[in-house]
Amino acid sequence: MRKGFYRKLAWTGIRKNKRLYIPYMLTCMGMVMMCYIVSFLGSSPTFANIPGGTTMQGFLGLGFGVLCVFALIFLFYTNSFLIRRRKKEFGLYNILGMGKRNLALVLCWETLIIAGITLLSGLFFGILFSKFVELGMVKILGGTASFTFSVGFSSLYQTVIVFLVIFALILLNALRQIHMTNPIELLHSENTGEKPPKANWLVAVLGAVILAAAYYLAVSIEDPISAMIWFFVAVVMVIVASYLLFIAGSVALCRLLQKKKSYYYKTNHFVSISSMVYRMKRNGAGLASICILCTMVLVMVSSTVCLYIGAEDSLRTRYPRNINLNATVSSLEMLNSDYKEQVKALAVEVSREHGAAPENTLDYRYADFGGYLQGNTLMLELPDSVNQLSEVTNMWQVFVVPLEDYNRLMGTEEALAPGEAMVFTTKEQQYTQPTIAFGDGAPLTVKKQVESFVDNGVDAMQIIPTMYLFVPNFDEIVRPLMETENETGNVVNLRWIYGFDLPCDDDTQIQIHEQLSSSLSQMEEGIGEGKFFHVLLEGVAKERAGFYGLYGGLFFLGILLGIVFIFAAVLIIYYKQVSEGYEDQARFAIMQKVGMTKKEIRRSINSQILTVFFLPLITAGVHLAFAFPLIRKLLLLFNLTNGQLLLLVTAGCYLIFALFYVLVYRVTSRSYFSIVSGMRREDE
Repeated sequence: MRKGFYRKLAWTGIRKNKRLYIPYMLTCMGMVMMCYIVSFLGSSPTFANIPGGTTMQGFLGLGFGVLCVFALIFLFYTNSFLIRRRKKEFGLYNILGMGKRNLALVLCWETLIIAGITLLSGLFFGILFSKFVELGMVKILGGTASFTFSVGFSSLYQTVIVFLVIFALILLNALRQIHMTNPIELLHSENTGEKPPKANWLVAVLGAVILAAAYYLAVSIEDPISAMIWFFVAVVMVIVASYLLFIAGSVALCRLLQKKKSYYYKTNHFVSISSMVYRMKRNGAGLASICILCTMVLVMVSSTVCLYIGAEDSLRTRYPRNINLNATVSSLEMLNSDYKEQVKALAVEVSREHGAAPENTLDYRYADFGGYLQGNTLMLELPDSVNQLSEVTNMWQVFVVPLEDYNRLMGTEEALAPGEAMVFTTKEQQYTQPTIAFGDGAPLTVKKQVESFVDNGVDAMQIIPTMYLFVPNFDEIVRPLMETENETGNVVNLRWIYGFDLPCDDDTQIQIHEQLSSSLSQMEEGIGEGKFFHVLLEGVAKERAGFYGLYGGLFFLGILLGIVFIFAAVLIIYYKQVSEGYEDQARFAIMQKVGMTKKEIRRSINSQILTVFFLPLITAGVHLAFAFPLIRKLLLLFNLTNGQLLLLVTAGCYLIFALFYVLVYRVTSRSYFSIVSGMRREDE
């Protein structure tokens, strides 16, 4: 054969099947573009000098790996549609004299052409849009960037290598399929329908049981730690159950509809149900994939958008005042000494030097330690079982606060007798026991559960819940705990927290923060030997950039992966409709010849599509509804306590996605109708 024959044959095959190849190539191009942009942002020196930039780049590095793995899996999946559609053509070539080696050369040229076009175009648009995305991320982080255009050559290299490997693996898989199939099977591959599957009620029931268990797990979890532990277990259960229900349950649904004579024996329903039942196994797997992708889009986008919108609330939960000082001392005597007054006087002096005066102050003493709760006893010596992740849910952080400090902060006049205490818990945990004891000590009677207390930021740093104990005899309770410190190995910290807001801008707050930090360091150096005094100084203005770097990185990654998953879902829907359209073309042509009108064909198509097409969207909505309590508890670990915001964002995301889904439905159903009604020829 003359030179260039296989290349021309490959190009002709792509051009003749442009309806299949153009969406595939556009998706490949989009994947290449996004991988380059993520890699470019992850290594861009622009973010090195922006507060929070390195945090954001860490998340982008994770995102690049996720994108590469997903691109491999998804392009493998979509390429199977192309191979299935081209098998008849390859079978014809084989019968006309082309051997498997010749077909392999055609496939190699097709892969090279697709790889070349998608890599060059994807990298071109990636380089073109990378600067715009970079400027957007800088805006999110609140930094400044130059408008100098640059190319990330290391990102180019990474992206090219990754996708060359992906295309090579796709080619090997296609060659395997062609090699293992004989010419007759290739020629008649499209006409080889699936045997009508039987309704496997056992598998359907198993899927329903697994799904019910996953739903129960999602709604019954009460604390964020358990949510974090069981989240991925619930995700796997939902994925498995979705596939089982869509594959087996869809068959069962078709069989039930066939038995319902009033529904089945209508022109539009009879044709659609009879058509679906012959390929329901493959159809169910595709619908399950669409459902899982839709759910992933909704969960990721709603969660990350909510985190970013609520970033300021989360920031103030972590840092409740503009300036926060948390002093640690070595003894009760130092905790009750005049060191507190010296620190407060210093803070007031430094603030006034910059034209500001402290306001909305937060001031109280406490002792904190950790323990393992067994019944009404908080074990100070942790058992070995705590090393197991499942046992961490019984861990508590305890803050013992003097009752007088509580009354002063809350404006109350609560009274407690010795041996009594009031309790406040965080992370939506509850302590329901009537008493509480620390190790072998005498139990305290829980007189009252209080509903609120001031935030101190320390609880926000922990994943375990915090129990505040307000007691009248602070020294008498804390001193024995400090004496048992050496025996149990559990450190009891004596702390004093002082925080205040400042009526000035962030730059001035940062100046106050830096000067106060220097002055406190000098004060600490002046403490005599045998004493310990250390002040942890934190400021909202100082930490805001890093906070937004974390949440901005999550937001960008969530939106990026959401777009990728949407592309994947749309492409699966498109290929599903087109491939089934070609399979049904001959069937509807025969029905037209026996008198079926185009109006009846459209009604039948609508019945078929509506029967199964909206199942993934509805099921994804149900998945999202049951996952909502689990997501809300996971977001508590990010200090997002605004449940109403999460509800509104989640509902908004679902409505917007549903509108987009309907648009995709209208476009793909029109394409399906055009094919089966003969309005488009296959060779267009």
